[in-house]
Amino acid sequence: MSKAAILARLRAYPALLPGLVGLLGAAALTYVSLSDPNQPGHYPTCPWLALTGTYCPGCGTLRMLHAFTHGHVATGFGLNPLGALVLTWAAVEYGRWTWSSLTGRRFAPRPRSPYAVWAIVAVILAYWVLRNLPFAAVLAP
Repeated sequence: MSKAAILARLRAYPALLPGLVGLLGAAALTYVSLSDPNQPGHYPTCPWLALTGTYCPGCGTLRMLHAFTHGHVATGFGLNPLGALVLTWAAVEYGRWTWSSLTGRRFAPRPRSPYAVWAIVAVILAYWVLRNLPFAAVLAP
């Protein structure tokens, strides 16, 4: 199938791509819900943690998702607070994308200034450093 044919099919069925992404997300969440990341052997070790012995910004995300899928929101938030905020943002953006696809409107991501991008990078780097310091141990998974 040519690229033009694929694009034509996507235009004919505008909710197809958001639907496929939603199905993939639901399948991934189902797998994480059924395979407990707290038990050894289900998932590989974080490469950053294995190499350095420190937590990366993503450490605790699988356990956070597992807790969320079992209704333990406070526990999940405690495992990776930044990840929980990013997950909320991603869900809102996915909803906007799906809604715009269903209503036939063009999805336009919210404008981001270069300052906002640098601020996001700074928050991630600060979170990365802080969660490895003794006085901010509450941020560690």
